[in-house]
Amino acid sequence: MNIKYLFIILILILYSCQSVSKKIDENVQKEERELSKLLNSSEDELKIEMGNPDRIIFKEGNRNRFYVYKSEKFKIKCERIFEIDQNNLVIGFTSKNCF
Repeated sequence: MNIKYLFIILILILYSCQSVSKKIDENVQKEERELSKLLNSSEDELKIEMGNPDRIIFKEGNRNRFYVYKSEKFKIKCERIFEIDQNNLVIGFTSKNCF
């Protein structure tokens, strides 16, 4: 009888983990769709949408700039980085722990 209860609890735990993982994947895809809309937009449009960056990174030998935006949700630190080319256009982004 104890084995049945243990088995039921194990199934519930596995189902819960799968549900959480699915929800996170859906939110990550939504985040990528939203940030993709900013590709090929101007630096000014990026600032209107996202605000002023928390940090700007200049790399040696590269004329591009990287705007870093940081936030925190549920004690999870989110970081979005946008690459701006010499024509002041957004040419790429990365997003870490943002959902």
